[in-house]
Amino acid sequence: MNTKLFNIEEIRRRLIDEEGVDCHFFYCETVDSTNDWAKREGRKGVPGGAIYLAERQTAGKGRRGRIWHTAVGTSVSMSILLRPDLPADKIFMLTLVMGMAVVDGIRRVCDLDIQIKWPNDVIIGGKKICGILTEMSSGMDYVVIGIGINVNVSSFSEELAGTSTSLFLEQGRFVSREFVTVEILNSFWKYYKIFMNTGDISAFFQEYQKILVNRGRSVRVLDPAGSFCGMALGINGRGELLVKREDNGATEAVYSGEVSVRGLYSYL
Repeated sequence: MNTKLFNIEEIRRRLIDEEGVDCHFFYCETVDSTNDWAKREGRKGVPGGAIYLAERQTAGKGRRGRIWHTAVGTSVSMSILLRPDLPADKIFMLTLVMGMAVVDGIRRVCDLDIQIKWPNDVIIGGKKICGILTEMSSGMDYVVIGIGINVNVSSFSEELAGTSTSLFLEQGRFVSREFVTVEILNSFWKYYKIFMNTGDISAFFQEYQKILVNRGRSVRVLDPAGSFCGMALGINGRGELLVKREDNGATEAVYSGEVSVRGLYSYL
């Protein structure tokens, strides 16, 4: 397996120079977490548009405090620092914007059927290939979006083998991490500009619905206010997941919380 380090200059050379995007690129071989790195820089006043990329994370994390480990040369661990002029209730939709960018970017490199498990997982064949974590500062002056993609991972532990996959395993060949990174970043800035211009996801609402694996599936919503099961109907214009409850037939707009899909991962 090829485990060479990132060719950062190749990534910089291939990035599209988007009008209105002041993009700065930072790279480190080992870091605690690219999200934490970006947040530290955000507190220092680094402008929005900064991109943080690392070979290896010693304390990488996913949603709900889960640990995400990366081996050198096999994955994309990247975070973007943004300073969007948005109300707090719209920040959530940036996770969906990044989800679209990941799907679009990977499709440009690999011929694979990719879907989104709302709100922050990208999957192939029912297995997770990418996680997305969006965090906002307490003062709402910056937002960090982190992604972790299994690119050239050749095997997973027994614990993860049933739920995780990689581009290498799905394609049966080595995949350029540089190409994947560049295509996702170029797609992100495209979708991000549209989102900032419209203030919502209306421009790619239907596109998102088509790749939403939750849609038309039985789901379990784990919410502090009370868990429930139902049928996922898709998303609304605010990016919330619409779920028709089994217990009373009411349709709920789910804004946050863990959502498990029957037959996917651990919801059986």
